[in-house]
Amino acid sequence: MLVIDGSYGEGGGQILRTSVALSALTKTPIKITNLRKRRQNPGLRAQHISAIKAVGKLCNADIKGMEIGSTEMEFYPGEISDKKWTIDIGTAGSIPLVLQALLITAIHNDVEVEITGGTDVRFAPSIDYVKFVTLPILKVIGLNAEIEILKRGYYPNGGGKVKIVIKKMDKFERINFTEKGKISEIYGISHASVSLKGRNVAERQKIAAEKFLKDINIRAEIKEEYADTFSTGSGITLFAKTEKTIIGACSLGEINRKAEDVGIECAKNLISEIRSDTGVDSHISDQIIPYIALAKGKAKINTTMHAMTNIYTVNLFGFDVREKNGVVECE
Repeated sequence: MLVIDGSYGEGGGQILRTSVALSALTKTPIKITNLRKRRQNPGLRAQHISAIKAVGKLCNADIKGMEIGSTEMEFYPGEISDKKWTIDIGTAGSIPLVLQALLITAIHNDVEVEITGGTDVRFAPSIDYVKFVTLPILKVIGLNAEIEILKRGYYPNGGGKVKIVIKKMDKFERINFTEKGKISEIYGISHASVSLKGRNVAERQKIAAEKFLKDINIRAEIKEEYADTFSTGSGITLFAKTEKTIIGACSLGEINRKAEDVGIECAKNLISEIRSDTGVDSHISDQIIPYIALAKGKAKINTTMHAMTNIYTVNLFGFDVREKNGVVECE
């Protein structure tokens, strides 16, 4: 059994999601200790348990220590098989974070899952980011998956619903995301609860982002949408298609925060990502590492603590991922 210290590096949910996914793929039983030990609310939360259960469902795993607040768990994977089922996180826990673990595990199978939870919540990429940035990048590797956003879900009640269909891939394509190339187009989605339509929140986020970009001679096409949701909320996600990759940024509305500030923040973040000397944006820098290991590829990334923690985690499973001057590669 492989024993993993869950407090290593950034010590959050990333090490957990990557570990259970690679445990399933490599058929390696694992024990993770000190789970989220340094967090304000240490141990497992609802979204972490949902991610573990999702991976466990796919590989018929025997799992121990699956209680809220548990700081230790054991995962004994079985055979991965095709599946079709539903998941309810039960809170506004992030659907995109559950998908991070699920996508890695399901790469060699036909999987269809409907997940209920939070689509646009703090400390996680938006569901639009997953649909328009993560999945297109993973398609280059060979993963074929499609997302349908059935309902938005904001904090605190969640209730968002997403359907993802993953098709069995034939083989990994070696990747090289070391540079961006020229921008071909910038587009985005600005969204809000229907209860905020009278205040034009989605339009105000959109207009502010477009104006900021226009002032630096960049044109963007941003759609706005209003959704019937259980909790009031808003957000905006922007994407830049380039010659060799896709770059994204997202911002979330908050109480007592102007819609214009949300739009401008997202636009600023996107420009910062575009101008950075990397091949992918900072959101996907850590997510792409398991795929670099599996596809024997390379990428120039933002070497955040999350990314370095994921390199450490991946190598525990026998891979040889190395980082030098921001370039991560696996031979």
